[in-house]
Amino acid sequence: MRISSIVKTSLLLAFSGAVLSPVTLAQEVTFHKDIEPILQRSCQTCHREGGVAPMPLVTYEQVAPFAGLIEYKTGLRDRAGAMPPWYVEKNVGIQEFKNDPSLSDEELAAISTWARTGAPEGNPADAPAPLAFDDSVKWKLGEPDLVVSTEDFFMEGGRPDWWGELQRVPTGMTEDRYVKSVEIVEVNDVPQAGSGRATVGGRYIFHHMIWRTEVLDEDGRIIPGEAVSFPVHEVGRNGDVFDPDAGPLLKANSAFFTDSVHMHSNGRDTTGHLEIGFTFHPKGYEPKYESNISTLGNGVDISVEGNAKGQELHAYQVLTEHTKVITFEPHLHAPGERMCLQAIWGFSVETISCVGYDHNWVRGYPFKDDYTPLLPKGTILHITGYFNNTDENPNVPDPRNWQGSGNRSVTNMFIDLGIRVTMNDEQFMAEMEKRRQDRNLGPNDHVIGCPLCLAPVVWPIEETSSTSQELEDDVAGL
Repeated sequence: MRISSIVKTSLLLAFSGAVLSPVTLAQEVTFHKDIEPILQRSCQTCHREGGVAPMPLVTYEQVAPFAGLIEYKTGLRDRAGAMPPWYVEKNVGIQEFKNDPSLSDEELAAISTWARTGAPEGNPADAPAPLAFDDSVKWKLGEPDLVVSTEDFFMEGGRPDWWGELQRVPTGMTEDRYVKSVEIVEVNDVPQAGSGRATVGGRYIFHHMIWRTEVLDEDGRIIPGEAVSFPVHEVGRNGDVFDPDAGPLLKANSAFFTDSVHMHSNGRDTTGHLEIGFTFHPKGYEPKYESNISTLGNGVDISVEGNAKGQELHAYQVLTEHTKVITFEPHLHAPGERMCLQAIWGFSVETISCVGYDHNWVRGYPFKDDYTPLLPKGTILHITGYFNNTDENPNVPDPRNWQGSGNRSVTNMFIDLGIRVTMNDEQFMAEMEKRRQDRNLGPNDHVIGCPLCLAPVVWPIEETSSTSQELEDDVAGL
């Protein structure tokens, strides 16, 4: 028998001690009208039958028992454990990202009100049309043009972490092609329903993989200088769509290589492999810019003390070329809580982005095209990592341990693995002009991450004899 909304509201409020205003209670928030659309947009891709999440959140009967937990997990917003797993802090830096599933303040308030007023179902006629999922489609970025599969790896349940290399695999490419996107999925024999752990890591055995392609000669030997690095694969990570003007090159006669794979047990004997899906630009495509993977970080003097929180690490890099930042991707280990990216140019110090970190869900954060940072050469990039190595951090198995630099989860890393492209002077100024036009920027607008967008006075001026004399006269008159 279903308990009435009034009774459920009274019980819940009495238990929680919460006091809601009459106005809030009068504006009833219901599952079908208010909550179900949020779940469809940001939750049900994982929380459904056959999804990677531990419980489905599709029907009212499935969702209502978890109302309090949903309020708590979404309320974390940008810290480890938050759902959906997207940790961009909303009060600082650029806020425009591609494929952003995060919830607005209004959506969080609706969830909280719904949970605290007894989780009323409302009228089923208010429900949006149910989503249709095709579990035969495993590629979030669309069906690839080429799939390269690694060899199977067997990981015993309860085995310690393993780190090493995988067998090289020829790509089968007979011609050079530029890559539009790349996505990596793990295929294993873990049952779809239940995996032994309540995290995404409980479904997989590959924690991360640093990889590249190498070109081989007719004898199968590596040709020096032909390597192309691709974005790191990490558990729970989204695929990569490269800048449309900077697709990396997958070369003919190339092969997949890795000498840095981190495997972990998921609690049961598991056999699995990775499938790498490449989507290509049309034939004849030529990139305007050079794409590269960021390696901004500090692996030399990492020192994370035991039983201590609020610890910081810092790293700096001077840009030698004009740079467009495509994605920001923090990589820390279990004690890591957040990372901030800052740009220092002249007298300007500006925070580009701060994001929380969860070692169970490593994410890359791609900026929208008209919001990508455009940084002139000479800019200093600064990352700050924040660490909590105490028992308050559920990801830390034993907070007594000091951590230094290393590949295992019981050691640490401190890197921004984002994607960038470099530009010459002409390309850089053209990008800034496009930014001003696309966003209709005026002289009093503030543009985070583009220190020269509104400073045309410092642009290069074509020098003539008259302008040179005018400049000399101006200087003499000072």
